[in-house]
Amino acid sequence: MALGGRGCMLLAAGRLQACGVGFRYSSATAGLKSVSDIDTRENEVVSPDFTNRNPRNLEQLALARKERGWKTTWPKREFWHRLRLERTQHYVEAFVERSNGNVVLSASTREWAIKKHLYSPTGVTACRNLGRVMAQRCLEAGINFVNFKAVIPWEHRCDSEFEKAMTEGGVVLREPRRIYQ
Repeated sequence: MALGGRGCMLLAAGRLQACGVGFRYSSATAGLKSVSDIDTRENEVVSPDFTNRNPRNLEQLALARKERGWKTTWPKREFWHRLRLERTQHYVEAFVERSNGNVVLSASTREWAIKKHLYSPTGVTACRNLGRVMAQRCLEAGINFVNFKAVIPWEHRCDSEFEKAMTEGGVVLREPRRIYQ
């Protein structure tokens, strides 16, 4: 950063001063401490008033509540994230949704970026590639566990290629059991 005024220039990094015709350099390293002189114990102190601002932290620790609802509630909502695969005549779509019904992630062969690499948007290779894309998006969003079995029975057309691609991508297709304390 350069500061100037009445023919003088001062650079803050090394205190280079130009006054009139000559330059004068004054080093700022004299006031620095060596690495062994610095006290790092204050960095290890944890505040007793810690507030966790990550809303998914309890899910990742398997401590968060799963909405169980009534016995007559159908389909069951006892999951944090559910993976849903829908096949139509023209496209294949995959969704990851929360227990309240909000869609968190989605991928479809309708998307041009996926569709342009496929011969057919409904075949087995489309399911495999959609599984790869969905696994990558899940991991980028921080979702490592999804429930793939909590779907409506007649909607559940489980393509083994989609499941293989999701597991090869690093996503576990079942959620951990909730830890009760």
